[in-house]
Amino acid sequence: MLGAFRASNVNFSGLLWKTPWKLSVTRKANVRARLKKVDAVIEAVRASGVQCKSLDKALELPKEHEMPAQDKYTVFTPHARGYRKGIHKVPKWTRLTLRTNPKGF
Repeated sequence: MLGAFRASNVNFSGLLWKTPWKLSVTRKANVRARLKKVDAVIEAVRASGVQCKSLDKALELPKEHEMPAQDKYTVFTPHARGYRKGIHKVPKWTRLTLRTNPKGF
């Protein structure tokens, strides 16, 4: 169909981007590797002797091996039933520091 009512991918077949409801084994491994790389960078900056406020904040964060699996793969959200949602549902989740959650969650 042409014109104002032509079929697009979204209109024709539903959602264009489908996000799986849970992380695959490969994606979980990539999350752990990414956390370890960030820990290595923070440790290298600390060892270089540089002092700044952002480094102090980064040193307060838990390291990858100190985090429970729940905190590695999920984040707090007040809108979900169990107050948790998969980390891959957060926009730009690979670029954000999502290591801490409110106490009790």
